[in-house]
Amino acid sequence: MTDTDPSLATEAQAVREALQARIAAIYIGPAAPLDLLLVALLSPGHVLLEGVPGVAKTTLAKAFARALGCDFRRIQFTPDMLPADITGSYIYNMREQTFALRRGPVFAHVVLGDEINRAPAKTQSALLEAMQEGQVTIEGHTLALPDPFLVVATQNPLEQEGVYPLPEAQVDRFLMKLQMGYPDIEAEVQMLATHDRPRPAVEPLLDAARILALRAQADGVHVSPALRRYIVELAHATREHPAVALGASPRAALGLLKAAKARALLHGRLFVLPDDVRALVSPVWAHRVVVTPEAELDGLDGARVVRSALDEVRYTGPADR
Repeated sequence: MTDTDPSLATEAQAVREALQARIAAIYIGPAAPLDLLLVALLSPGHVLLEGVPGVAKTTLAKAFARALGCDFRRIQFTPDMLPADITGSYIYNMREQTFALRRGPVFAHVVLGDEINRAPAKTQSALLEAMQEGQVTIEGHTLALPDPFLVVATQNPLEQEGVYPLPEAQVDRFLMKLQMGYPDIEAEVQMLATHDRPRPAVEPLLDAARILALRAQADGVHVSPALRRYIVELAHATREHPAVALGASPRAALGLLKAAKARALLHGRLFVLPDDVRALVSPVWAHRVVVTPEAELDGLDGARVVRSALDEVRYTGPADR
């Protein structure tokens, strides 16, 4: 068992509830995306938000970033953007006759990449090293990024004009992909009723040091051997599906394990339940599973493959932990 302090699990749950209440003043919609953003923050991992324009993807991401109390930068991706516009570059100073580094917007704790798939693959790839290793290399010089480092990117559906599909390697760097649809009737009525009121400022709830402490706490959450086997068997089920070209990778399995630990902590527990795994397997894996072209034409996608794996694989360990 873990020697993690139980009081910190209670604190983590209080953080989740306080964050929900604080952001609800800005973002009108379901709480599930916000919960998953917080899970990704503690895992740690990056998040891709997908939805048609106008469903508050950027509003949610900005409110979440401000509540964290960390450095925040926004990048509006466009087709003519260059990689140096993200990472930065060395500029020659004629007065001092030296090259000085002009840091790009990626040098922040939280980076919002708005409409990331409107930039070509070359520009998207500027985030690969940053997202995987927490560093960037500029003209041969490797520079560390702030810790914690979180990328929240939004993208429009591929059916829209002027978008570039993210390469599999780029998609795999995102711990989660969240689908944001239209709000329900009551939420949209509330939005129309309050749109002309001044928006309250989102007061910071956390800071970098506290986020790192919560991450360390999540690392200590207990996972039973039976649950670890359950995750691996689910991953193998996606790989063995007859319509799958790429199943859930070992990196995806590890991401699910870390996310399940974070979710357990945010719900006030120091141990992972099977329900934690089941609740997260689709947002963590569905975007990583690639089906064959023939299966895609038949309407099959990664989310359906993951649901099939959940139906096929049974958890056989203890019920409580």
